[in-house]
Amino acid sequence: MFETFGFENLTAPQVTVFFALAVGVLFGFFAERTQFCFRRALVGHDRRAAAGVWLLALAVAMIGTQVAVFAELISFGDHRFMTSDLPVVAILLGGALFGAGMVLTRGCASRLTVLSGTGNLRALMVLFIFAFVAHATLKGLLSPLRVGLGGITVSLENAALPGPAGLWVAVVVLVALLVAVRSGNTLLRLLGAVAIGALVPLAWVGTGFVLYDDFDPVAFESLSFTAPAADSLFFTVASTAVSANFGVGLIGGVIAGSLLASLLFKSFQWRSFETPRQTGRYMFGAVLMGFGGVLAGGCTVGAGLSGLPTLSISAVLAVAAIAAGALATNSVLSASLRGSGAPSTTPPLQPAE
Repeated sequence: MFETFGFENLTAPQVTVFFALAVGVLFGFFAERTQFCFRRALVGHDRRAAAGVWLLALAVAMIGTQVAVFAELISFGDHRFMTSDLPVVAILLGGALFGAGMVLTRGCASRLTVLSGTGNLRALMVLFIFAFVAHATLKGLLSPLRVGLGGITVSLENAALPGPAGLWVAVVVLVALLVAVRSGNTLLRLLGAVAIGALVPLAWVGTGFVLYDDFDPVAFESLSFTAPAADSLFFTVASTAVSANFGVGLIGGVIAGSLLASLLFKSFQWRSFETPRQTGRYMFGAVLMGFGGVLAGGCTVGAGLSGLPTLSISAVLAVAAIAAGALATNSVLSASLRGSGAPSTTPPLQPAE
């Protein structure tokens, strides 16, 4: 469809960067205002409110994505989410590692990216390490391990969830509405969740239909943070050798959007580490998230908010493994704290901010 716009000086990949930048600004703004975070929905002290926001965003994302599929604007038939050879070991191991890492860093990848724009230096350091390890896993020193684990597959006749798509959408929407109503969130926060969810099908349709160009194709993708963080790091240090892509625009937009929101609503505040022990825990968690996010095929947004609406079995497994890893790690940390009997000035379950 892109060729019908008549652009003379801009190619589809170039417009994609600006499109991603706009999507990122909106995500960053609304995610900062709603405190959107999958970790908080699992183990945060305010997990009921956080779950209401996350699930409502997922419901909107699922409705919009499946409507676009039904209208034949997009198709996931050839997407990596629908591969018939399911790398089950990589997904389960990677998801568990990512979940453990996001508990250690007190924030999922998307939340830490948002916090990086609000003056949180802890989140910014984690984001750099997360991006570095993700890039090493995708294209560097750790890539042989990724390939080896990814080679252990299970063949599927159908990579999508069985049954009618409408049934799965209805179940998710019903659960999301029930949780949202009981979450205690304000109407404005719930509307922010709706806005976040709407960005997922917007990005799918934008890259898969509106910006589709046979002669200069762009990747068919939506919101995610693992590969985009790696691409953004590489672009930052080698922009004369590589071109910006959707991921680079998205990460830049998210940071800009969260910065804008924090300045407008006066929530910007410099924050840093409190102890060397805390620094080490965050660094280790960042490594786990970078490696695990690549193995799992995405983070809580890439495999979760964007992946689940495709009704992909691999996305469901990844999110389940992330949740399991997070809950197990949180239990270990809580038991360790109780066993030590020592007072803590930094509760391990508090949000990253």
